Amino acid sequence: MAGINGSVDWGIVPLDWHSSNLGTMAWNYYANYLKSANDQLRYQVIWTNGTLNEGVEPSAGNAVVNVSGVTTAGDVVSAIFTVKTSVDGSNWDTIGVIKKSRDIANRKYNDGTPAANHRFTIDISQLVSDQLSYSLCPINKGTWQSNLYGGMNGGAVMQDNVIGASPVSNYNVSDNGTFRRIKVTANFDIINADGEIETATNSLGSSPNITAINSVNQFEKDSTYYNTSFNIRDSSTRKYQCLTRSPNINSSFKQVRIDEQAEFLQFYVDKAASVDIGGSGNNEVASMALMIETVENNSVVDTFYLRDFEDNLITSLTSGTIKYLSNEQNSMCVQNISPSYINNSGNVWLPNDSRLIADFPYWTSYSGDKILSTTEWYRVSVVKVSLFGAAPQSVRRVGEYYFYDIDRENENIPYGFVRFHWLNSMGGIDSYTAKRDVVEGLTISRDVVERKSGDRTWYQDNSNAGTTLDPSVYISDTMRGGDIYKGGREVSGVNADRVQSVYTEPLNKSVAKWLEEMLLSPNVWIEQDTDATEKGNLSNPYLRPSTKGYIPVIITNSDAETVNQSNGLVKFNIEYTLAHKVQTQRN
Repeated sequence: MAGINGSVDWGIVPLDWHSSNLGTMAWNYYANYLKSANDQLRYQVIWTNGTLNEGVEPSAGNAVVNVSGVTTAGDVVSAIFTVKTSVDGSNWDTIGVIKKSRDIANRKYNDGTPAANHRFTIDISQLVSDQLSYSLCPINKGTWQSNLYGGMNGGAVMQDNVIGASPVSNYNVSDNGTFRRIKVTANFDIINADGEIETATNSLGSSPNITAINSVNQFEKDSTYYNTSFNIRDSSTRKYQCLTRSPNINSSFKQVRIDEQAEFLQFYVDKAASVDIGGSGNNEVASMALMIETVENNSVVDTFYLRDFEDNLITSLTSGTIKYLSNEQNSMCVQNISPSYINNSGNVWLPNDSRLIADFPYWTSYSGDKILSTTEWYRVSVVKVSLFGAAPQSVRRVGEYYFYDIDRENENIPYGFVRFHWLNSMGGIDSYTAKRDVVEGLTISRDVVERKSGDRTWYQDNSNAGTTLDPSVYISDTMRGGDIYKGGREVSGVNADRVQSVYTEPLNKSVAKWLEEMLLSPNVWIEQDTDATEKGNLSNPYLRPSTKGYIPVIITNSDAETVNQSNGLVKFNIEYTLAHKVQTQRN
């Protein structure tokens, strides 16, 4: 086994620091820990040899040979990238191994001379995006059961085989479809003195690990590729954003109904620590939650906390048995903030201010009023709670405010409102209730075949030589003639789709631009109460705490007007068909 002539190092990578050769290449030193799987994810290795440039071929003549005639080092011929993914940062699955020869030579614009060294570059975005889809939290549940396995994940349908006496299989369970940790390492092939290709003893450890989410960035407007606003870290000042582009952040309002059971905020937590949160340089965090503040007459009347998602976070121990949140989380979180869940779940909390040193979990139950019948609106933000310091413990808001207005319009019972959920452009799940002019119908097509017609020539009568026969002698109702109930053109199969449409409220520009994401999303659902969903709730109300379920639909709109200067507000007519076709018999 031989080594490499010269040295190898990482060049372009999705995450790097200001001390690298990318220090002046991008805003914020490329230090974006959260990446879109649908953007380029480039990894580049640079092989440095003092004499070679990009236009020079690797050569057996450059091999270093010891006194025994054995090659000890050679020129790099190709880089072998190993791409691995994980959701817990410990158990890594290899999703691809890519062997890459050197890049086409870069040449100076003025004299054509090639650049020094050799570069090997790949883009793994397509590999990674195939690992990601979506993860739905069950309706009326506070959070999904596990951050690692998510909720109701997209991708391949699991077999769900029942193993042994257990009612739930320990096998065939998919990882969370919403995010993946990414690790890339590199090995190398070299050419030895005999002109043979062999694997080098040198390898290159992983570049900084990143997290990829199933988001999409628009070239003409988005800056998420260049900043860290959507990645909760240990800063003391940043106000982080959840994975949604809903315009109800800091100013405008999103309408929610008292009876809605599924209004979720999804967010990514990189680090749980918060700089000097407890004073005297302490960064440890006892707890995280979403703070809910209800408002009447523009005054906050109640403050309480939802912390279901916190049970999925990783805890650590300080001296003794005191627990706090581990700094490294690297996990996707979701929390139900719907009015129905807040009012009826019983999972509403207050800080436990009596503890000088918090012991996880930190909260005490809250039994007071929540979203009252007179509440006008409420606001939600992510908070962290200090571990040390005098009571009451320090509660630091680290997330932006999201504002929700209570919609108290009575539901149009004969037709009902239509509640949509969809995979949004940030890789989270957004929701909207459309309430106007519901239409439902079928689109039908038929497969027709031509069959032989029945014989109308012969009819068997009811007499025999003048003697009336006992009717019981006829053993079949279809014997002899008159079989005109079939034949000719027949329908061998009926193809039917249930098609529906509904209008939104008049929308201003910001809301219309946000709602257009539903029309662009590959995954859209409506809420429905069916026999199947009711059975699921009856069988296991913990996993399916609502009689409603997500029913997949396909949006069929071919165009949508999002801005109309002359009219001001616009309305969407959302046209859709159920993803599951109407089942019919075959002939």
